[in-house]
Amino acid sequence: MTLSGRPVSGVWRAFLYADPAAHSLSPALHRAAFAHAGLSGEYAAVRVPSAALPAALERLRAPDVLGANLSLPHKEAALPLLDSLSEAAQAIGAVNTVIHRGGRLIGENTDAPGFLAALADAGAPAAGVAVVLGAGGAARAAVWALRSQGWDVRVVNRTPGRAQALTRDLGGLAQAREEVPWEQVSLVVNASSAGLAHQDETPLPGFDFAALPPSALVYDMVYKPRETRLLREARRGGLQAENGLSMLAHQARLAFVAWTGVRVPVGVFLAALEEAA
Repeated sequence: MTLSGRPVSGVWRAFLYADPAAHSLSPALHRAAFAHAGLSGEYAAVRVPSAALPAALERLRAPDVLGANLSLPHKEAALPLLDSLSEAAQAIGAVNTVIHRGGRLIGENTDAPGFLAALADAGAPAAGVAVVLGAGGAARAAVWALRSQGWDVRVVNRTPGRAQALTRDLGGLAQAREEVPWEQVSLVVNASSAGLAHQDETPLPGFDFAALPPSALVYDMVYKPRETRLLREARRGGLQAENGLSMLAHQARLAFVAWTGVRVPVGVFLAALEEAA
């Protein structure tokens, strides 16, 4: 058996580069995938400050390294540091997966298809009006994915210029929170880091969830804690609210396939999450 055209020998390595990184459940996911696939592999979450990203990426060229996942704040910063980008990563303008091939580093984005798979798991409508909160790499993946499925996407961010730049690149409309036609919104996606470091933080402080239709879905890409303030308040408002665990599992499965060529069922990843979360 070979991985990426290389014979399997010794222990393969893969990483998560993020800042912070200690909260990540990705190591549990990929260790379960290595075990299921019968491969000797190690996966480590590494805190990489922004200034250290170029050197950290260079270390991925080692012969026993399959690649890495990227999270905040590296998804956009990595673009000019890689040898090539997939069509999706180029179009989105963000990378969450780096694949090592023969000394070259290829940027891929598995967030977008992972996000769409998670929405399907949640029973989201096929299309409608969606609001994406945030304007970083995760938001870019969400907007690109939703636009590809025909959604009318509105982007709300505390820095209007970043929301405008995102929608210029990917389509949609940048709006202030008070300009959004909330009564028409079918889907609200938190693609910001609000709620990750501070559990009482929310991207929609003081928001009246009664402004949304009763059928609306609130999806928070944050997965730890499992129930963020955004999700609590949405559920109190009678809405369906889902965290980012399903998206994490789906994007991890796609990254593992990209690194190894081995298709591990998503149930393996979900079971690992249930045990680790």
